[in-house]
Amino acid sequence: MGYQPRIKSPKGAIRKYNKSPYERGKGKKRVHDHAGRPAPEEKQPLTEREISELTLRQLHTLGSQRFGSSPFSQHFDRWLNNVTAVLCEFELNPNIVVDDQFVEERSEALSAIKLRLDEIGQEEAAVNQEVRSLSDYRNRLEHINTKYLTMIGSIRDRKKSDLKNLYRTIDHLKKDQDKVIKMKTGFFHGISRKEREQKETEITQELSEKQREVELAILELNVERKQVREEWEQTREPVSDQIKYFQKRIDNLETDGSLEERWFACETLIDAVNAFLQRKAAQASDSSKN
Repeated sequence: MGYQPRIKSPKGAIRKYNKSPYERGKGKKRVHDHAGRPAPEEKQPLTEREISELTLRQLHTLGSQRFGSSPFSQHFDRWLNNVTAVLCEFELNPNIVVDDQFVEERSEALSAIKLRLDEIGQEEAAVNQEVRSLSDYRNRLEHINTKYLTMIGSIRDRKKSDLKNLYRTIDHLKKDQDKVIKMKTGFFHGISRKEREQKETEITQELSEKQREVELAILELNVERKQVREEWEQTREPVSDQIKYFQKRIDNLETDGSLEERWFACETLIDAVNAFLQRKAAQASDSSKN
């Protein structure tokens, strides 16, 4: 019979252990010598009732024990040793004579929780590699973002310089255009009407060309920005997904996944102790009747 998981209680709930069929023990009386001083007492083994209740209480405490911080696996051996020590103290008590069924149930429960803790320990051991992988992908993402910002800045600076030259040329052409208009309304010797009109036409055409160059430069800027951004997103997305994956893995491993497993194991052992005590009480009752 393997270690069977029990029905889970609501998250965060602490299940109280089941007391043995015996009540709590009474305090021991001191023996005094004639001088009124306590005489040295010979340590007596705990009664069946006392050792049973102590065992159940300790198993309940161990089942609810929380470990402070990761790696949680560093606490597993100590916890298993404590559980084993509690069971040994119970079984070695001269007032307790366990049966084969208890030994089998106890062994299976301990083997199952040890196997599960080993698995959790192996998963935690992988966290160091995943932390390194997370750091590597974060560095990659930082490099990708820096490269993107550099390219965008370079495009912006180049187009800014081109546009600045175009706007300067347009400004000069507008001033020349204003001069020609003033020629048309004023009186200037040596310049014919035909020459003024031709000059105005040339300036207007050149001004129109420069304005189209400005529009084209702005359009090219937007196109280049879009292309660079699309390339950046295509490069960044898989790296970002890997970062999310490793971060989630690390977050999960930083939570003590053994807590519930250890609680179920101790509950199984508590059930085994109580079942043994009930069998023993039933056998004693049958013997007294006979």
